[in-house]
Amino acid sequence: MRAEAKARYVLESLRKRYLGDASFLERPGTALANVAAETEDPFRVLISTILSHRTRDERTAAASTALFRRFRTPQALAKAQVAVIRRLIHPVNFHVGKARRLKEVARYLLDHHGGDVPRDYRQLLQIPMVGPKTANCVLVYGFGQAAIPVDTHCHRVPNRIGFVRTRTPEETEAALKRLLPRTYWLDVNEIVIRFGKEVCRPIGPRCGGCEFTAVCAYYRRGRRGATS
Repeated sequence: MRAEAKARYVLESLRKRYLGDASFLERPGTALANVAAETEDPFRVLISTILSHRTRDERTAAASTALFRRFRTPQALAKAQVAVIRRLIHPVNFHVGKARRLKEVARYLLDHHGGDVPRDYRQLLQIPMVGPKTANCVLVYGFGQAAIPVDTHCHRVPNRIGFVRTRTPEETEAALKRLLPRTYWLDVNEIVIRFGKEVCRPIGPRCGGCEFTAVCAYYRRGRRGATS
C-alpha cells in the first residue's frame, strides 16, 4: 500500500474510532481537547500546552485546573508571584522553571498583543516557551485552525506503521502535510495521541489488539524476525 493511501486508511479508521461523526470538542480525550471543550479559550490552551511539555496528561490537567482556578487571564497571571504559580503547577515536570516562564508568557501577551493570543503561526513562535508543536496546538485546540502538532506519539506512530520515514518531529509534520488533505489536519494530533497511548505504546505496543497489523511495517519486521 502506498504511503498516502496507508496514511488515509489509518487516520480515517482512527477518526471513526475516537470521534465518529463528532469533533474533538464534542468527544475530547486528551488534556488539551478537554481544555478546549470546556473553555474555548486560546490563552488556557496556550498555558496548558506549555504545562504539558514532558508531562503526562493527567498531571497537566491537574496543574491547569489549579492554576486557572486562581489566575484566569494574562493580566492575573502576569501579576502573580512565581512561588504561588510554582505551588499550583507542582504536578507537572520542571514546574520550577515553568512557573517563571509562565509569567513571562503572560507579560509578553500583554506587552505585544494587548493580552490576546495571536492566531498567526509566526507570531506564536515569538512567545516564550513556544515552539512548532506548541504553536500548532494553539492553532488547532485554541482556534480550530487546520494544523498538525507533532508530539512524541505523532512522530512515533506514523514512523512505526510506516507511512512516513522521518527523523524529527518537524520532518514528520512536513511529511504528513504532504500526504494528507487539509480536512484531516485538525484531528491528527488528537486521534494519534489516543491511539499511541492505548495501543501503539512507546514500550510494549499492543500489536495483538491492533487493527493495522496488515499494513504495519513494525509488525511485519517483528514477524519476519520471529520466523527467521
